[in-house]
Amino acid sequence: MKRWHLAKQKGFFKIVAVGLGITLCYLAVMKTIPLFSTVLAQTALFSASVSFGFPVGEVIAGIGDADPLENDVEASGDMVETLPESSTEEITESSTQETFVDLDDQTLTKPENAGVVKRQQYKGGGSGTYIALEHGYIKNSTKVSTETIQQTIAQKPAFSILADEKTPEVLIMHSHATESYQPGIYDWFDPSYPSRNRDTQKNMCRVGDEIAKQLEAAGIGVIHDKTLHDYPSYNGSYERSAETVKAYLEKYPSIKVVLDVHRDAIQPDTNTIVAPTTTINGKSCAQVMIISGADDGTMNMPNYLENLKLSAALQNQMEQDYPTLTRPVMFSYRKYNQDLTTGSILLEMGGHANSLSEAVYCGELVGKSLAKTLLSLKE
Repeated sequence: MKRWHLAKQKGFFKIVAVGLGITLCYLAVMKTIPLFSTVLAQTALFSASVSFGFPVGEVIAGIGDADPLENDVEASGDMVETLPESSTEEITESSTQETFVDLDDQTLTKPENAGVVKRQQYKGGGSGTYIALEHGYIKNSTKVSTETIQQTIAQKPAFSILADEKTPEVLIMHSHATESYQPGIYDWFDPSYPSRNRDTQKNMCRVGDEIAKQLEAAGIGVIHDKTLHDYPSYNGSYERSAETVKAYLEKYPSIKVVLDVHRDAIQPDTNTIVAPTTTINGKSCAQVMIISGADDGTMNMPNYLENLKLSAALQNQMEQDYPTLTRPVMFSYRKYNQDLTTGSILLEMGGHANSLSEAVYCGELVGKSLAKTLLSLKE
């Protein structure tokens, strides 16, 4: 009987111990749920960043103050597009009614909820993903080997040009034509100020005009299409711009180069936007970034390396002519209608924190260097 009581007591203590263990495990799991949720949220953010076009790992150096950021997904939130392609953004009537003095309007009043504009000069180098050109860099975010890229860009582009101003050889267009800029050079921004504008004198079309002007001055035939492919709906803008490009290529088979001219949007947090900026000949200038797409096997872009030849040649020329004008070429798995010619590239002319005058000045310099690049390919 005594043994039975002892066994019963031991059984009771085992039950208590098991119960206590289960309770402690439950409390531990509950304590880790927030951490687990954070991990899930970070994983989701990374996936969204890749899907929506965040560049990866570019070294950023603040003007006069080193401020490197080297993460797989930029801590700065450096975006290739303002919105994902699946979204829409309404362009209001009021966004065409701002008053400008020359190109910039310095008369805005700083609101109480103003955010901070951070002016940064982007530089290449600092990690193994950067491929140095004679002047400037390519940032390789693909699995294409450095050796293959170097062998490719050592060759001239697959096309030549006539440089006959009566023969269209360059098409400038805008998948996101309504992208626009700050109305002046400020160290603050008004969160309510629109980042899109239908007025072609204040959006990407104005910057495209400046590039076209420089090409025309060099005797290169150019067409500048000012269709607002992202209005009234942002969704489907690349599909609509593809139809525009195809129509021009059919009408003018002489076109060799297609430039899709955009501006970037860099916003590390809700209170900060970044203006990629440098100084050229004593004048403040937006920096430009070339995006040259690559095919991961799913994009039907068999000639994407041909586009890279032009990207590298233009990058090299711009940096030679105007050191610090460029951010590294972004070579990554993107399409952006670059399957339509062997001279198709996308240009990011500054960002939404730059002023219009800085972007137009950037367009002038890009146009001059592009003219030199193309004239080197003259038959």
